Amino acid sequence: MRSELQSSRELVAVPRRRIAPWIGGAIVVVVAAMIVQSLVTNPNFQWDVVARYFLSGQILDGIVWTIGLTAASTVIGVVLGTILAVMRRSASPILSGAAMIYIGLFRGTPLLVQLLLWYNLASLYPQLSLGIPFTPVVFISADTNSVISALTAALLGLGLNQAAYTAEIVRAGILSVPAGQLDSASSLGMTRTMTMRRVVLPQAMRVIIPPLGNETIGLLKTTSLVSVLAMPELLYSAQLIYARTYETIPMLIVASIWYLIMTGILTSIQMPLERRFSRGSRSYGATGNRSIAAFVKRASSFHARAPLSSNMDSPSTGGR
Repeated sequence: MRSELQSSRELVAVPRRRIAPWIGGAIVVVVAAMIVQSLVTNPNFQWDVVARYFLSGQILDGIVWTIGLTAASTVIGVVLGTILAVMRRSASPILSGAAMIYIGLFRGTPLLVQLLLWYNLASLYPQLSLGIPFTPVVFISADTNSVISALTAALLGLGLNQAAYTAEIVRAGILSVPAGQLDSASSLGMTRTMTMRRVVLPQAMRVIIPPLGNETIGLLKTTSLVSVLAMPELLYSAQLIYARTYETIPMLIVASIWYLIMTGILTSIQMPLERRFSRGSRSYGATGNRSIAAFVKRASSFHARAPLSSNMDSPSTGGR
């Protein structure tokens, strides 16, 4: 009996050998080698032309325009998107309905069409005016062509479209916060604005940051659409060069490499932000979620500044 137990202890579990992963890995290596060989040996890539224009002044100016459009459109999208997300949760059917119509309109039409409509707005409204509706009273008026330039049309198209998607991201983050925390904040006398600013949004950032970062990276690449407006961003700068030199493929490679570099930089910024805002959802153990602890701490500080009425039962006497 003892010998049988001893022999059973000496048994070692050996994992089953699988051939499929090795075959798949070999296929990937062969395909990668073929791609590298094609990139190195195919003279049509014209790597010398790519190297010559990679740091040219026109390309660098286009990069500056691309970064500027991305940053400005992101700010417009985040600010307006947050307002739209709050409006969608409003008790007023007018505010909620207006936000839903806005989001549906801008998400349901192609961005390229929106850019072209903004750029040709003068065909619909030759004059832009501000006054009292259905009356001849006009406070200010201006020629549409002088107001809606290529830059203005690009910012309106990119920023307003981005706001529609950001609104849904922010709304999803707000809905991820447990409803009990809203009730707790209300019981402490916090206003809806204070609850949103000090309780909901700090916790919702854990859900908001990843998709918002992805949207920003997508927006960086989407700025290439404003080339139809003759904006001198990265792609249009490359198009101007190959329209003159007829070296189309090398210039498209230059633009693609720079897009890869910029998206890589944004990704490297996004990942630390995700780790920072997701700290409360990890390793809090049996003591509860850290976001709850942060809420209790904020609620306690608020309670210290605005104490509740003295006739409320204390925790020690609540059962008497």
